[in-house]
Amino acid sequence: MGRKNLIGIFRIFLLTGLLVTITFRPSEKILANELKSSPDIYNSYNFLALSTSLNPKLIQCFLKRLPDFLPFAKNKVVTIIDYSLPSTYKRLWTINLETGKLLFNTFVAHGRNTGENVAEKFSNKPQSYQSSLGFFLTDHTYKGKNGNSLRLQGLEKNINDKALERDIVVHGAPYVSEGFIKTQGRLGRSLGCPAIPPEITDDFIKVVKEGSLLFIYHPSYESFNNFTATNKS
Repeated sequence: MGRKNLIGIFRIFLLTGLLVTITFRPSEKILANELKSSPDIYNSYNFLALSTSLNPKLIQCFLKRLPDFLPFAKNKVVTIIDYSLPSTYKRLWTINLETGKLLFNTFVAHGRNTGENVAEKFSNKPQSYQSSLGFFLTDHTYKGKNGNSLRLQGLEKNINDKALERDIVVHGAPYVSEGFIKTQGRLGRSLGCPAIPPEITDDFIKVVKEGSLLFIYHPSYESFNNFTATNKS
């Protein structure tokens, strides 16, 4: 093989390597690194679905703490909310970690005392009207003033374990819409519940009810180093 051909092949090799480096998203790098040191339980989950459009820091935090909460789950469907994003973004994802399929990606409101367009303050206290962070388990459904609603059980002591007491539920709300954003510059806000668009509420609840994990993230959650998983009632 001639020298020119060798040089050409070498250039193609370098270019290919460069393209791979460019297209390999930071979230995928973090995902790969986390999975290398993860327990065997990860082998049965399709975590590549997480790297599609999620915040790399969220992924890292989620995977780090997930083993403590997987025993509570009855299925491999997880819902993730990223409250580091403004309310004008579709910041809720529901993913089937068995198939890797993205089931929902939609808007979600935060509590009225958590912030305006950007979520800033979080609480586990009743009557705070603030959102809570961390891992939750979906519970039973009921018909309330907001229609079909889904109760959430907080799984982290002192972080979100008062969710049932506070009536923190998933429900539909008319203020969670692109129309509201256009007129107000943000979504409307709840009393602490992760409210979603009314038109998808029934379908969403049907998919995630009774035993799937829901994780609500904000960078401040990472400061909770001494979290303790509650005992599921």
